Amino acid sequence: MPETLDRFRPAAPAPRQKPLGPIGLLRALWSNPLEAWSEAHFQEPVVTAGLGFSQVAVVSSPDAIRRVLVEHRSNYRKDTFQRRVMSALGSGLLTAEDEQWHVQRRTLAPIFTRKAVLEFSPAMAQAAEELVECWRARDGQLVNVAADVTRLTLDVLERTIFSDGLGRDTEDVRAAMRVYFDSIGRIDPLDILGVPDFVPRLGQFGARRALALFRNAVDAIIATRRRRLADAAPPRDILSLLIEAKDPETGRSLSEEGIKSNIITLIVAGHETTASALIWSLVLLASAPSWRQRVTAEIDRVGDTPFEDIADRLIETRAVLEESLRLYPPLPAISRVAVEEDVLCGVPIRRGSLIVIAPYVVHRHHRLWDEPDAFDPTRFLPPGRDAIDPFAYLPFGRGPRGCIGITFAMQEATLILRAIVRKLDLELRPDSPVWPVHRITLQPAGGLWMLAKDKTPRRAAPRVAEPILPEAIDHG
Repeated sequence: MPETLDRFRPAAPAPRQKPLGPIGLLRALWSNPLEAWSEAHFQEPVVTAGLGFSQVAVVSSPDAIRRVLVEHRSNYRKDTFQRRVMSALGSGLLTAEDEQWHVQRRTLAPIFTRKAVLEFSPAMAQAAEELVECWRARDGQLVNVAADVTRLTLDVLERTIFSDGLGRDTEDVRAAMRVYFDSIGRIDPLDILGVPDFVPRLGQFGARRALALFRNAVDAIIATRRRRLADAAPPRDILSLLIEAKDPETGRSLSEEGIKSNIITLIVAGHETTASALIWSLVLLASAPSWRQRVTAEIDRVGDTPFEDIADRLIETRAVLEESLRLYPPLPAISRVAVEEDVLCGVPIRRGSLIVIAPYVVHRHHRLWDEPDAFDPTRFLPPGRDAIDPFAYLPFGRGPRGCIGITFAMQEATLILRAIVRKLDLELRPDSPVWPVHRITLQPAGGLWMLAKDKTPRRAAPRVAEPILPEAIDHG
């Protein structure tokens, strides 16, 4: 099919014809890991290579991914790099293993059911409207979309987790979180080479200080909330739900460290991923006029539908979000280490091998998708949506350890995209091409500025005729 304005290939590094050598690979992994992939990764179900002191297997076959993440998951545990990076988060759901993980998953699951998430929709919508009004006030000007949307998704989490706010040091806490995300966002060459953890990494120092400030702030907020839970009408947000949550099997509450770790995990794992999905959706809509019109028409047609019906009725809007998550998944790679030998798609896997499942590669794999590099939201419209293998599309992971907050993230993203598209047109700057770079999530290199145009200009106040003063009357 010929490329059109609405079926085009958005910006992405071209796969390399040959794999990079060791030095070139380390450079690419440090600057932008997306530029390390070769053509074979997008063609073959499993690609193996030697790296440092171990074998690395990049796995893209849905059957093999299902085996690693579900059927034989006891043989594939989180690798030391992932555990080291995430260890700063404490013992939350993202880092816990074995029985500790099972207990936390059971305890937290009721907080993220569809019914529970819908109760947070008004806070999501209000935060979105405030950003939209800010951008409307800058009609015809450039707005910092990447920074503002990231700040918005953090604002949503603050409103839904800490409805009392972050206290006096709100900006300091936000700045500390930003430092932490920036510090851990790069893959350190020492990790690739298998250098032991006791050797300091470049990004550790700033991250430790920032995280300490963040954790201290959360400690203070939890202590204050425990006192407030005795009030007649305490806040009903995620923090209160976490404090009151009990394991349905044992009746036990989360420990103080468990509450704190899961709050930090929800913020770290939640706001960057949703922001990434929204940023790329806005980029893609700005490049596809017909789809922008279709989404606008759908949003206008649905109107002020109750929150519980929005995600179900905005079918094309959600398809754009899902296609942006396919092309630019917020989770670019999942890694595991093989405990024992195995075979994946006929390829022998040695004990201790690093297994890499890269949603970015899987989502653009030529054996799994028609025109995989093209923007085409119709993939996610009925009836084609049902034909997609669940393990060929995994923007939030898959299997038992898949993201517990998927419903929250998609409801939030849908409400925010609805609010923006309803009242604004955002245009790309022709002099600033958008290029994806892999940090914690996939982000536009150098940020993203777009031209904001208010589609619903405020009605000007009626002009009132000036009174005719007596002395101005000509009696001539």
